[in-house]
Amino acid sequence: MSNLVWFRNDLRVADNQSLKAACEMEGDVIGVYFFDPNFYEKSSFDLELELPFGKTGKYRAQLIREALEDLRIHLEKHRIPLLIFHATPAAVIPRLIEQHAISNIFLQKEWTRDELKQEEDLGKAIESAGLKDQVKGHRIYDQFLFHPDDVPFENWSQLPRVFTEFRKKCEKQCEVRDLVSIENYQQQAPEVEVTSIPTLKELGLEDFEKDSRSAFPWNGGATAAWERLDHYFWQTKKLQYYKNTRNGLVGIDYSSKFSAWLAIGCISAKQIYHEVKRFEKEVKKNQDTYWLIFELIWRDFFKYVSLKHKSEIFQIGGILQNDYEWNSSERELKKWIAGETHEPFVNANMKELAATGFMSNRGRQNVASYWSMHKEQDWRIGAAYFEHILIDYDVHSNYGNWMYNSGVGNDPRNRTFNIELQASRYDADGKFQQLWLQEGLF
Repeated sequence: MSNLVWFRNDLRVADNQSLKAACEMEGDVIGVYFFDPNFYEKSSFDLELELPFGKTGKYRAQLIREALEDLRIHLEKHRIPLLIFHATPAAVIPRLIEQHAISNIFLQKEWTRDELKQEEDLGKAIESAGLKDQVKGHRIYDQFLFHPDDVPFENWSQLPRVFTEFRKKCEKQCEVRDLVSIENYQQQAPEVEVTSIPTLKELGLEDFEKDSRSAFPWNGGATAAWERLDHYFWQTKKLQYYKNTRNGLVGIDYSSKFSAWLAIGCISAKQIYHEVKRFEKEVKKNQDTYWLIFELIWRDFFKYVSLKHKSEIFQIGGILQNDYEWNSSERELKKWIAGETHEPFVNANMKELAATGFMSNRGRQNVASYWSMHKEQDWRIGAAYFEHILIDYDVHSNYGNWMYNSGVGNDPRNRTFNIELQASRYDADGKFQQLWLQEGLF
């Protein structure tokens, strides 16, 4: 008898609720990860709008590949094998159930469209194979700072529309849960087939070399995430300046840069929170240290927004169901993606994104405002491009922020950015634009 842990966006061993629950059950533990082809092709939305890109691009795919290499090493310490397939879960898991007498499947609970479809297809495949009564699924919430069972709302309809109200209630009435561990778990390694991590080419993507100018030069995986945390918190102690530097544009230390590891679960929000609290006790507590927790709460908020509104976060009217007239110009899209607009600051940010898969928070707000508010282009097209290109894409934050900046989300106020003013304020010496535009500006 065996227990299967289906890894999704929780690519870590420490503080992994699904893995912990599996290790507490009778029987062997086997891990599995799927490079689901459906997540590497064009979605129905991409096809409808004739977009020139699919869901997952080369930068995030490579980060996932690196994270899986690291995850496999950490699991091997507990003699837990990790199977990796370039296939849908529905095509493989029924066979694994039979081969390894799987009685339980543990997985991180998801609630957005593509992930639910993935689970639905798996359920049909298990039933079709006559295995429904043999296996039980355990879906576990494990990507929040404040657990859904702990937030002060009886149901999602009571979720405040405004972030500040959500934050204040949670800060006052919620406790961040303790971390979980399988540190002392050890098993006899079960016999499994040998699987390899597919190459970018096998995923239908092109190889690339990392750009030396990137503000995110690191690899995927829990090891890299904790090395970064150690550098930012303990070696340089730059956490104590986080709020004052987080709007920077050049270099590795203007912000924490945890987002990519958080997005695929190489490190958890709870782990970062508890390290911040330790830093506050041992080094310094100020507005800067609090502000990193503040940003983790923002991340939670967008997850709860998608829990409440479900597929509305993908609709053109957003969660406000505003009936604006949006344009859809292929010419404008090509210019925006290539960084060939009339705004140098937008161009520099878009060129950085295309070359590295990363962009600063300040840059994201400006290029989103340019696309949806200045050019009045369908905000979902911009969100779809970010989904494809961003190394730290997270469905909840991505679509939540795009709605927020496009007047169809949690703040209906006009958030149109004065891009020239933003450039003069945050890139006063022109270093960022010079770095990416390779031309003198002054």
